[in-house]
This record gives sequence, C-alpha cells and structure tokens, in this order.
Amino acid sequence: MSITVMEAEEQEGHPHMAMFMVLGHLPLYEILTMSSVCKSLLDEINSDVLLWHRLIVESPLNSRLTDETLLKITSKANGRLKTLALMNCIHITDQGLLRVVEQNPYIKELHIPACTSITPEGILKVVEALCERSNCLTNLSINGIYNIQKEHYHMLALNLRKNLTLEYEQTPPPFYHHIQFEHNVLASNLRLDYEEKMQQPVYYHKRGSVSSFKQGENRRIIDLEICPKCVEVRMVYDCPKVDCCKRKECRGCIFCIPRCENCGGCVGSDEPEEGACGDILCLECWLQVPKCNFCNKPYCMQHTDWWCTSTDSSLLCRVCDENSHGYTYTDVL
Repeated sequence: MSITVMEAEEQEGHPHMAMFMVLGHLPLYEILTMSSVCKSLLDEINSDVLLWHRLIVESPLNSRLTDETLLKITSKANGRLKTLALMNCIHITDQGLLRVVEQNPYIKELHIPACTSITPEGILKVVEALCERSNCLTNLSINGIYNIQKEHYHMLALNLRKNLTLEYEQTPPPFYHHIQFEHNVLASNLRLDYEEKMQQPVYYHKRGSVSSFKQGENRRIIDLEICPKCVEVRMVYDCPKVDCCKRKECRGCIFCIPRCENCGGCVGSDEPEEGACGDILCLECWLQVPKCNFCNKPYCMQHTDWWCTSTDSSLLCRVCDENSHGYTYTDVL
C-alpha cells in the first residue's frame, strides 16, 4: 500500500530543527533537492528569503539551467539578490540575464564565466542597468565570454568607475568643517579601494575555483584585463613565486607566458616539464608529484583522478594503461 509524501510526513512528524539550520550552508542543488523531501522543508525553503540572497549555480545544475528556470529561482529572493554566480551555464542568454537583473537591481557581484550564449553587448546592457544605482555592482567576472574586444572592456570599466563615483558623491552633504574633512577622507578611501581592487593579484592555478569564490576571497572588479604583452582582452595572471626576480615582467596572459598548472608560477623556456595530461609543470612541482611507472610522467592537480592502477597496484597514466590493455578510453566512453 503506497502513501503520499504528506501522509508520510504526518506519520513520521516534522523534520528535526537541525535540518532547517543547515539549509543556509548547502549548495543550490542540495537545497532544491531538500525542498522535495517534505512539505515542511519546502515551506521553509520558499519562505526563507535569506537562502536566496547569494545564488551560485554550478555542476550539475549549470548544464540544464535555462532562462525560465533561472528567473523562477531568482524570484525567490524577492528582488533582494546580492550575488549571482552562473558557472558555465551555457543556456543562459542575454534576454534571460537582463530579466533577472531588472527584477533584482541590487546585485553587487555578478559572475558569468563561460556562459557562452551571452554576448558582450548583453553584458554591457546588464552592467549599465546595475550601475544606474549607487552602491551596486562591485565585482564582474566574464572570462570565457566570446568576442570581448577592447572597446567592450573600456565601456565596462567606465560604467564601474561611474558607479563608484556615484557611491561617494551621494554620501550625505557636510554641514561642518570637520564633517567636510571626514567626507573628503571617505571619498579618498573609496578611490583607493577601487585602485586596490583593480590591482588584486590573480593566479593561474586558482582560476575558475568555486571554493575560493565561496570563501569570499578578494577579487578584481573585472576579472579580464588588457594583456601588457599582446594587448588583447584576456585573463592576466600574476606570478606567485616569492623569489621571482621578474615579477612584473612575467605578468601576462597564458598565451604570452607559460605557467605551471600546479603552482601558477612562470615557467622558463628551459624548464617546462609536460605531464601525462599534456599540461605544463615547473621542475619543482614535477619533482614532487607521483609519476607513471612506465613513462615517468605525472598528472597535474586538475587531473589526479585520471590515475589508473595495474595488477601490482602501481600507478599508470591513461596512455600507458591503454597500451597495456590494447584499447583506448575513447572506445569505452
């Protein structure tokens, strides 16, 4: 005899209060899953606006998210959405993102890396809409969006600077001399804060890290920059090596300066070591990681789950494992 979810809930009682307390610490996918467990959790999730102030869409939801679904989810914030992060959401379009922004005009952080259906013109419309209000958009991540030119970059930077200007210009007008001094100090501090955010270091080995994003690490106002080497709009990486004597000179995009996949440091022409995955490692990192027992090549940190084991439990890379069995992984995928 089958029973409904409602009948089961009445028989078992309401969920423990601890279940409600952990909701704010769960990723979006698990929150949506929890909402289908019972009516009590569904009501709590739908009524708790704080759960929807910071929305991060990642795997496995990103490949299935559409404009309509995104609009439905963001509507739960009741116009109070502060952070919107769409990680590789390939089905989100200019129109869908603009509708979300129009319903949530107080978004302070917008991250849409590798959302390939969004165009540079669509980003400009969204940023202009958010920057119409003071104290709004403070962080923008658009790496992986196609065809972003220098003209687009300059327009985005101009809008964000204008937004910062509105922020300190719309502070309450001073009435006394000492308040005038404090007002000037505040304006100066805001300008310095803008300059510092534009100069925040970005490291190659931490690119696209969802964990660092969730931890609220300092980020540049715009993740893209004009590369000082090739003068193209790309991600420009800094060198994390403390002893790097050419720290400023080794700053550039990945096409201009090869970098170690594990530590993000610049790799000299006489130093690079190729891993079994095809990625580049510096000599120091290459010496520290485990190697394949046959070809003596390692995997970088991004591909440690590619290791295979032989009958004697020794490590094998995929290529050597294929050769030992007489098939390729593409044959069985």
